[in-house]
Amino acid sequence: MRTIDLRGRELSAADMLAAVPRAAQARAEALDAATRIVDDVRERGATALREQAERFDGVSGHAVRVPEAHIAEALESVDPTVRAALEEAIVRVRQGSEAQVPAPQTTDIGPGARIQQRWQPVARAGVYIPGGKAPLASSVVMNVVPAQVAGVQHIALASPPQASYDGRIHPTILAAAGLLGIDEIYAIGGAGAVGAFAWGVPEIGLDPVDVVSGPGNNYVASAKRVVAGIVGTDSEAGATEILIVADDSADPRLVAADLISQAEHDEQASAVLVTDSPELAARVDDEVARQALRTRHSARVAEALAGPQSAIVLVDGPGMAAAFSNAYAPEHLELHLVDAEAAASAFTSAGAVFVGDQTPVSLGDYMAGSNHVLPTGGQARYASGLGAYTFLRPQQVITYDRAALSAVRDGVVALANAEALPAHGEAIEARFTA
Repeated sequence: MRTIDLRGRELSAADMLAAVPRAAQARAEALDAATRIVDDVRERGATALREQAERFDGVSGHAVRVPEAHIAEALESVDPTVRAALEEAIVRVRQGSEAQVPAPQTTDIGPGARIQQRWQPVARAGVYIPGGKAPLASSVVMNVVPAQVAGVQHIALASPPQASYDGRIHPTILAAAGLLGIDEIYAIGGAGAVGAFAWGVPEIGLDPVDVVSGPGNNYVASAKRVVAGIVGTDSEAGATEILIVADDSADPRLVAADLISQAEHDEQASAVLVTDSPELAARVDDEVARQALRTRHSARVAEALAGPQSAIVLVDGPGMAAAFSNAYAPEHLELHLVDAEAAASAFTSAGAVFVGDQTPVSLGDYMAGSNHVLPTGGQARYASGLGAYTFLRPQQVITYDRAALSAVRDGVVALANAEALPAHGEAIEARFTA
């Protein structure tokens, strides 16, 4: 990993971001490609989806709408240990998601004047589950459970067809869907799946959805941007990111392991260490080199860690570390600090914050009870991760009686006239004239 020394410099947020750039060119190229793919699905429906499956997944002649028998077979054959882990994850994510549903609130503005705030679930959601380099069965749990907790009545799921499984979706993904009672499943991959959810594909019985959620690569993230405004979307969860802030108390072995754990997702993954300890930086660099050689996806890890999006960043102290992290706004933030809990409040921009060296990102990926579908590319400055609220719409219900309306009658009329919208005022006056 390259080392960037920012010590002894007065840097703006823009300066800090420039030090460790995201893969902007890759994202731009992905947006162009995703636009073409989504438009093709919109125009040619199932024909486009089949051509894309042959082109991107090496699959043809498969069942695009997954038969229920395939789901049942996957449930019967899933490894019992994996099934038990999925069931436990479902329980934990359900608990975490239930805390995200706001209770209705009623505000009495005055006598006879009331506003109720309520949160309505969308009618239909489409969740995308990656299945290429990693068949993310855990993402089934992370997407479906919050939608169910929110009260969504109709949930459709899409995941790429797998050449190694005769065009079927990965069986562990199907098993996870079966455990959650999802039976509307489509063998569709990548940006094409996002387009199919947004526009619908009548030939295969796929109706348009109201919200699309789920992680994926830069093409999936870009496809969400293409359909934004047609449907709601969660954050653009593209290639994964981890930023670790550590001081000299950190264990370099654990820091290295956690950087590698996210680098194995994708060659475009970002792995960043921010520290004020040159000694720790050197030891982590050595550990990364040693551990990366032993891991299964060593070539992928090596490419991700050697890319411009990954680095070890030296800073002057805790204040600069927090400033860098908040400017970068990582998807995953880990704090390996002497008093990590006390320090956590200074870190305000991250998809999820993992506090202390016993709370690795891998825990959040599976069993923490938090959600692992999180904003990437700096979107954590203004966007949140996926949760029950992703599938809820805040709605105001206003109720005034005649006396309450009379109390504000003159004010409404005055403002309407001031804005040259007299009919607004006339609608009020009509209620008080014969």
